[in-house]
Amino acid sequence: MRVRKLLAILLVLAAVAVAAPFVYWHAPGPSKEDMTVQIPQGATLGAAARLLEEKQVLRDATLFRRLSRYLGSSDPIRAGEFAIPAGASAARILDILQHGTPVQRLITIPEGMPSILVHEKLMAEPLLTGTTEVPVEGSVLPDSYSFERGETRAAVLKRMQDAMKATLGELWKARKKTTPVKSPREAIILASIVEKETGKPEERRMVAGVYANRLRIGMALQADPTVIYPVTKGKPLGRRIRQSELKADNGYNTYARAGLPQGPIANPGRESIAAVLDPEPTKALYFVADGTGGHIFADTLAEHQANVEKWYALRRARGEM
Repeated sequence: MRVRKLLAILLVLAAVAVAAPFVYWHAPGPSKEDMTVQIPQGATLGAAARLLEEKQVLRDATLFRRLSRYLGSSDPIRAGEFAIPAGASAARILDILQHGTPVQRLITIPEGMPSILVHEKLMAEPLLTGTTEVPVEGSVLPDSYSFERGETRAAVLKRMQDAMKATLGELWKARKKTTPVKSPREAIILASIVEKETGKPEERRMVAGVYANRLRIGMALQADPTVIYPVTKGKPLGRRIRQSELKADNGYNTYARAGLPQGPIANPGRESIAAVLDPEPTKALYFVADGTGGHIFADTLAEHQANVEKWYALRRARGEM
């Protein structure tokens, strides 16, 4: 009788010993809150386990590593920043490290941002690494881009530039015969001016239509942003434009000569590029601000001068002149 009891006890103990690893493997872990963990490039499973133990996500790094061989997948772990939910089991953690998607973060480039500010924004992002040069003006497509902690700035910039190449190629194929631009580069140049001239999306095609008309008849574009660009490289001027700057023939100033400037003055968005490739059919040759962020358009110089007087009167009433 005693032998039977002893055998029963031994069987129970054996069952517990066999079941213990499975219990540990699937039991809730020690973490009390959600957290993110950065797994370095080239880290082994053992190194990752020790890191997770230090952060109190795992109870026992050595046991985790050993059980992973027998109870987990043989797939390699990935580098990156991973979100680990509170109380995640060892089994769940291994699956996250092997098959989970690293945490994605966003960096946003607004429409019309000049390349010098794109560079500053990339360099100011603390979760990116490495350095990069100021991108060629007009080579970046404004948008929101995801990135992983520790990714290089050069890699993120390349995605921005690849997106511009793809978008420009797509839009160029769909261009209308009414566009005055003769190449994708000219499209970017004119789109950058349209982008800087209006803050209202619904005006883009109309502004593009005015500039299309001016280009066709050889009339100077007279776009203020092209005067400012060679002075600040796209940063805000912070003062009124000087007469000397309006007369400066520097390759960008569209008051000094007719035609397009020598290069883009910002990074235009998709809609501004589309606008210059399909400009609004119009006879208008002029436009001036209307005080609401938009513009009033005119076909003749007389109409335009009357609109300018209204704009000046509004500014005087506001105490701006």
